[in-house]
Amino acid sequence: MMIYPTIELQNGRCVSLHRGRLEEPQIWHVDPVAKAREFAQAGAEWIHVTDLDGVASPGNGHRQLLIDIIHKANAPIQLGGGFRSYDTIAEWIDLGAGRIVVGTLAATSPHIVKKAAKRFPDQICLAVDVHKGRLMLEGWRSPSAIDPADFIRAFGEDPLAAIIITDIDAQVEPTDAELGLVTRLAGHATAPVIARGLGRSLDDLARLKYVPDIAGAIVGRALFDKSINLDDALALGAAARGPTAEFV
Repeated sequence: MMIYPTIELQNGRCVSLHRGRLEEPQIWHVDPVAKAREFAQAGAEWIHVTDLDGVASPGNGHRQLLIDIIHKANAPIQLGGGFRSYDTIAEWIDLGAGRIVVGTLAATSPHIVKKAAKRFPDQICLAVDVHKGRLMLEGWRSPSAIDPADFIRAFGEDPLAAIIITDIDAQVEPTDAELGLVTRLAGHATAPVIARGLGRSLDDLARLKYVPDIAGAIVGRALFDKSINLDDALALGAAARGPTAEFV
């Protein structure tokens, strides 16, 4: 299982959001470029970066800072945050982003995302953010009428790099049954599935590793507050799965 250490950017700083609220960031006093290099030096094969300013106001994000991260991290960058056009996707891939993450654009203009996936195979990731069973758009701010499973199936024949599934309910208020949604939705995916918001501890990652069809996990806050050591997480992700019991 691939571990994707994550950097969220707001106003030039590394942050984590409280319940996804842009107006309630927890600020981490570290240099974003240095942190990306630290993740790469630890052995991360990919780094996930979300430009929260781009989410809040598409087209008004951290352009130069993102370019610096892409060019200096020494690991490929999976970049999300307010991509609303084919030209913007193409521009950032040309600038060196390894993958581009889209969610709202895929819901409002699926033909654009399909075109991008065909032009840039294995470089487009579909973000599936779910709250109370509904697909959320605009950085979790706008509920849609789209069924998440239908959304995933709509891109089943497109050469996506991955599908990133976020159970917003579990991220806001963890429960014993929090793996249920990602387990169910992963079964509809043809691209590799990356789970987000379910890695708060090594135990969480260990459980997630045994969920069928899960290829990766995005981990952010837990790395910054030291709940998880990245070396340990990468080792766990790389280790072979142990035997599992058969249920009848």
